[in-house]
Amino acid sequence: MATTPDASVAPIEDTSLTGFYKDMTVPEKRTFWACATGWALDGMDFMIYPLVIGTIIKMWNVDPGTAGLAGTVTLLASAIGGWGAGFLADRIGRVRTLQLTILWFSFFSLLCAFAQDFNQLLVLRALLGLGFGGEWAAGAVLMGETIRAQYRGRAVGSVQSGWAIGWGMAVMAQAALFSLLPAEEAWRWMFAIGALPALLVLYLRSYVKEPELAAEARARDAARGDHPSILEIFQGPILKVTVLASLVSTGCQGGYYAITFWVPRFLTTERNLSIVSSTGYLSALIVGSFLGYLAGAWFADRYGRRSLFLVFSLGAIAVILAYTQLPLSNQLLWVLGLPLGFFASGYFSGMGAFLTELYPTRLRGSGQGFCYNFGRGIGALFPFLVGYLSQTTTLANAICIFAVGAYALFFISAYALPETRGKVLHADG
Repeated sequence: MATTPDASVAPIEDTSLTGFYKDMTVPEKRTFWACATGWALDGMDFMIYPLVIGTIIKMWNVDPGTAGLAGTVTLLASAIGGWGAGFLADRIGRVRTLQLTILWFSFFSLLCAFAQDFNQLLVLRALLGLGFGGEWAAGAVLMGETIRAQYRGRAVGSVQSGWAIGWGMAVMAQAALFSLLPAEEAWRWMFAIGALPALLVLYLRSYVKEPELAAEARARDAARGDHPSILEIFQGPILKVTVLASLVSTGCQGGYYAITFWVPRFLTTERNLSIVSSTGYLSALIVGSFLGYLAGAWFADRYGRRSLFLVFSLGAIAVILAYTQLPLSNQLLWVLGLPLGFFASGYFSGMGAFLTELYPTRLRGSGQGFCYNFGRGIGALFPFLVGYLSQTTTLANAICIFAVGAYALFFISAYALPETRGKVLHADG
């Protein structure tokens, strides 16, 4: 891995969005593309269920709150899987953990295609969630430690944009399969497609290497007989970091899931669009999301991670209020999908780098895995709560209440943490 001068903050010479890529080493580029592909397929796997939730509700006669429970259970399980995978990454390595988690969630996505009732689907989605959460934890640490400090924000953020591509892949698969097949068959093929990430493991095994930084830290701890405890992130001065970073993650993910999980249903019920005709509206949201990831990646290196969170959380609050509360025509709603996707997604570009930079190397997997996936676990309640509240008010109101509350928490907790832009990582700290 390329090294930087021994300094606490690395200089950022080329601040353009794509300037980092031409100067990356071969190992950095291989890791970049492996993680970008992983995130895309991860996003595709997760977004399949929100896209077929209407079919599930109708086919198995479940209410929206119960249907939302499957999304909640997936995210709750991902919180456990993410923390466990983060700890495992500190013990057996980032790359090996990444391979295991990808194989896990690919296998259970395939099994979802054979579910015979909602209870079976609920269990399978929970098991899928364990690997889904673990993949992010291992991949984010791998990226953060492989990419040099001056490029980390843009590289990790650009990789994060793969989620929007995966979301787009899921929407295109939905449009094609629901056009060609009866809904009772199409949803099963959607889940079967979710097994594709397993192919990525072949590339990981052949071309992606463990970061020298992490390997050195594990070797040093092994020589001392001082392996990190899974509870060490809750001790001493690290505890404050863990608490605040967990709240940041809760706010950013709670808002995101409240919006993205239920907007497809909002379009087909309260806006009376068919599944196929809603594709254009979701496409606007996805394009905005993709642009938001890229802009957020540039913003994180140019102005800082914390500034990114503050600006985008306020933007998300403003747009979701307009999207759900103003009497807009469908045409205007389509246009507003671009800034909604932009602000409701772009801040994720700074999360991976930010959490990587908050923790010392020996605890990075555990700390990053716990904080991000704690947020996922609490944010997991939002799909269920939105669905439950929508039984007594409009779905638009339910989405708005939980999304705005989450983004307010995101703003406040991010403001309380320090800026980490350009921080150089070391094996001993």
